[in-house]
Amino acid sequence: VQLQAFGGGLVQAGGSLRLSCSATGIAFSITRMGWYRQDTGKERELVARISSTGSTDYADSVKGRFTISRDNAKNTVYLQMNSLKPEDAAVYYCNVVPHSQAMGVLGPFNGPWGKGTQVTVSS
Repeated sequence: VQLQAFGGGLVQAGGSLRLSCSATGIAFSITRMGWYRQDTGKERELVARISSTGSTDYADSVKGRFTISRDNAKNTVYLQMNSLKPEDAAVYYCNVVPHSQAMGVLGPFNGPWGKGTQVTVSS
């Protein structure tokens, strides 16, 4: 399994970024995917997920501001982030979402993690 996130950067509060993540080595089109983030000193958390059929869920902290989408033909998942806040700053990762994983802090997870992308939001 290889996962690599792109698109992070430095943005002012209120700005937008679009992250993308390519996934190989998994049956992408039938796999629930999600975006996780981890800030320094904090636990990794699931903030957005999308089912194989396109149903989406979001953590309360990002609901209404973030949009997750997927392109199965490209084995790619996206995260459109609008109205960014300083508290959104973190390293963002994509990965599969186990059925046992609720929105929020990451539970037991044995899968590999790919390279994340740093999002920095200035106030």
